[in-house]
Amino acid sequence: MTDWVLRLIDAGGYWGIFVLMVLENVFPPIPSELIMGIGGIRVGQGRMAMEWLLLAGTIGTTVGNYFWYLIGHVLGFGRLKPLVDRYGRWATLEWRDVEALDRLFGKYGQIVVFVFRFMPALRTMISLPAGLFRMGHVKFLAWTAGGALIWNIILAYAGFVLGRNFSQIDKYIGPAATLCVVGAVILYLWRLATWRPKG
Repeated sequence: MTDWVLRLIDAGGYWGIFVLMVLENVFPPIPSELIMGIGGIRVGQGRMAMEWLLLAGTIGTTVGNYFWYLIGHVLGFGRLKPLVDRYGRWATLEWRDVEALDRLFGKYGQIVVFVFRFMPALRTMISLPAGLFRMGHVKFLAWTAGGALIWNIILAYAGFVLGRNFSQIDKYIGPAATLCVVGAVILYLWRLATWRPKG
């Protein structure tokens, strides 16, 4: 994966960073750690400017998350009840759980979106419920961009400091991502097997 990311960044420059960060948030298997880390390396080599790298990465992240937010927003809270009633067993959800999530987003939606930006497995997933529960567009974009900017600064400066050695992290990111996915599937299957509706 590292070679493909490198080629796209070197061919597309800041546009390559933007496209990769959009894709990373629409198709999470592409790790932002690798994209922004390589961007940081290019800054250290004098081939990119840090401010433009961060701008491209943050806008790309925000656009990718907005894609899932809009899907949730179009689907809407009102259309969710028939789906939960019919398929809630497979999502291990009851309508009371959905109402609790709605109250959570009503009170703490912006904080939830901001904090989840720092959680690798969940930072994209949180955009869908943010749209479903009608978090405001401006609030969503502002808190997503703020969290993304901080995360991207950390990753880019890690690449800048570590230099070429950062590319070796891909050897660990791949297996770690696979382990997270396998763990999530196991947890889901366990919850599916043991879940019983309370209502």
